[in-house]
Amino acid sequence: MAHHYPGYGPGGPLAAFWRREITLRWLRVMVENLPPDSATGRAQAGHHWQHLDYAAQDTVDLLSMLITQFANAHRDPKKPPARLPEPSWRPGDPLPSQTEASTEERRARARATYDRITAQVLPGKG
Repeated sequence: MAHHYPGYGPGGPLAAFWRREITLRWLRVMVENLPPDSATGRAQAGHHWQHLDYAAQDTVDLLSMLITQFANAHRDPKKPPARLPEPSWRPGDPLPSQTEASTEERRARARATYDRITAQVLPGKG
């Protein structure tokens, strides 16, 4: 089943290029100017999020912060304020499992450094 793209005939711009109806430069310009939410743009970005996805996530983060601030403003003065919520995950951020692994790795390095220093400084620890 042949698909017809307006102005390019069956097969679209790529077929038009192979039929020598458009130049390679014209095809390149068309590909470079594809919208960011196209399949090519999503593949290049490495994720499927679009502008509205980011806007929706920003709205969720803002609402959770405002609710927390409202609750803190109307809390019992004897109670400690609630912590502000962390921003939600977005493409490009490390995954929670990667964050936990890096935290454990930093703790292990810090402990090894502490043990090495105390072994050098304190008598009987070496």
